[in-house]
Amino acid sequence: MLTPTDKLHPRHVGRLLLAVVMVAAPHVERLPWWTTTLGIMLIVWRAHSAHFDLELPRKWLLVLIVVGTMGGIYITYGRILGRDSGITLLIIMLGLKLLEMATLRDAMIMIFLSYFLVITNFLYSQSILTAIYMLCAVWVITAAMIGFQYRVRQPGYLSQLRTAGEILLQAVPLMVVLFVLFPRVQGPLWGMPQDANAGITGLSDEMSPGSVSQLILSDAIAFRVAFESQIPNSNQLYWRGPVLWDFDGVRWTAPRLPAPLQHEYLPLGVSINYTVTVEPHSRRWLFALDLPARTPPRSIMTNDFQLLAQAELNTRIRYDMSSYLSYRDNAAPARYELRRALALPSGTNPRSAALAAQMMRSSSSERDYVSTVLAMFRSQNYSYTTTPPPLYENPVDEFLFSTRAGFCEHYASAFAVLMRAAGVPARIVTGYQGGEINTVGNYLTVRQADAHAWVEIWLKDEGWIRVDPTAAVSPARVESGVASAIPESEALPILRGDHPWLRNARMTWDSLANSWNQMVLGYTPDRQRQLMRQIGIDDATWRSMVMLMLIAAGIVTLVLTAYLLRRLHVTRPDPVIAAYARFCANLERRGVERHRSEGPDAFCRRACAAVPELAPSINTISNVYIRLRYGSDAQPADVLTLQREVNLLRGRKYARPARRAAA
Repeated sequence: MLTPTDKLHPRHVGRLLLAVVMVAAPHVERLPWWTTTLGIMLIVWRAHSAHFDLELPRKWLLVLIVVGTMGGIYITYGRILGRDSGITLLIIMLGLKLLEMATLRDAMIMIFLSYFLVITNFLYSQSILTAIYMLCAVWVITAAMIGFQYRVRQPGYLSQLRTAGEILLQAVPLMVVLFVLFPRVQGPLWGMPQDANAGITGLSDEMSPGSVSQLILSDAIAFRVAFESQIPNSNQLYWRGPVLWDFDGVRWTAPRLPAPLQHEYLPLGVSINYTVTVEPHSRRWLFALDLPARTPPRSIMTNDFQLLAQAELNTRIRYDMSSYLSYRDNAAPARYELRRALALPSGTNPRSAALAAQMMRSSSSERDYVSTVLAMFRSQNYSYTTTPPPLYENPVDEFLFSTRAGFCEHYASAFAVLMRAAGVPARIVTGYQGGEINTVGNYLTVRQADAHAWVEIWLKDEGWIRVDPTAAVSPARVESGVASAIPESEALPILRGDHPWLRNARMTWDSLANSWNQMVLGYTPDRQRQLMRQIGIDDATWRSMVMLMLIAAGIVTLVLTAYLLRRLHVTRPDPVIAAYARFCANLERRGVERHRSEGPDAFCRRACAAVPELAPSINTISNVYIRLRYGSDAQPADVLTLQREVNLLRGRKYARPARRAAA
């Protein structure tokens, strides 16, 4: 076995480099180009030094690279501490450690750092693909560590991988015990700095022309929904999100301090029950079918029926919901709400205001006016597109009278402005509409591409009612989804209906990912307590959980120990020991028995004296055995030499020794 100060063989270095590259590769797309280039140079430098047995670089050069790297990271990220900057620094330090790795002790430090780098990948993704890839990385790292334990007779790399796989399989029962019983805490175990949620996209609390249509290019999943009964029709699937009240002429925004719900509405019909699993989006809002019948735990409902969590959703969350698809909200709004729902900035979009006044004068009622505006969208040359022309100073005027091409936010904004200009209170609701039914898992997948905006208006006899002006222009958007409403010439990240086999494969994979999210990533403190109640522990505390975990871990360890001890008795013996045992048995049949306290060198001398005609073979076998067992210069070929010489000795004829006469 190698000692901590033994020099590393080039094959050891090569296999460790393979492990380091494998675990660092997923970070390449997130690293600055100069750190990726520097990391590749450091790895190539170390491989070249190992192959040609060159001297490693001086300490002062490594220190200089460290200082330059830290400066570059600070310039790139504006900080040294943080998720992105910290991982970048860790990868560069790992590459520099390779350039001073000369002994087994250094290699073991690299092994432990590689294991730690595996964990950092889960700060960006906890998908099933990431877990499988990282498991393979752990497998390769463990195989490299096993290779360090051999001085001679090192097995092949496939044999080391097989041994590493057996070790990981033996650790699975203990891993399951720790996963199930380790006390869960609410939220992550550590807090991440402000760059932890970088790159998360989704709805915003403001809307301007083009803001929602940008999401059509993203197939990222917003949330999944599992219904207890039949999934409603697509035209009933309005997933309520932020409600926008304030308009500055271009942009709609939500109130900074939303008021909690202070009135009740009248449900019409029975409620439907479902479970929502929301992906992290670093905002507070939750999603539910319009209109929510209750609030999830640790959340509130605002006066405009928006669901808000107590904290930002930086992790996946799952909650049970009920909703009424038909309702009446005829409670009179507060005066400040009506003023807010009628406010329009002066001097903006004057042509729209004039058009609203003209159509209102020719209408018999507010309801008739609403129908007139929708008929205008339906009958005139308006089109639904994901690539509308840009709008500038008065976007509603330009859209209504010039471009006449837009996405849902264009129609919602124009309709709300026309309502307010005519004295009809209006607000915009953003969220998602529709979704894709996964026939494999029997649930609904709502993606960012399903983002939508619609309008709610206040009518005295009916209260707040939903009006979707996009449906007047493109009924297919509401009835069949966004993919059927967008022309074939416009790109979409989601699949259309002409690839059934690919769609089925995608649904199967998404169903697997959803099961992974529910069973593994969704194993929250609440689900852990529910599991404990099912096994008879009603009031599980962290002390009882730790005690149960230690007991279960002890039982698993005893079972594994018994299995391994039993396996030792049936495992094939060491080939060197087996060959030497046959050699000793052969000499014993020739009358030369080895004493239990006799070493191989002393036995060799005595056997040569007792059987001089076999002295050359005895010397050869003994010297090769001593070199294999106790020497430092043995080679794998020596094992074959030992076995061949022992077999040759067994083939030689010999005379049985005469029995000694009794004294």
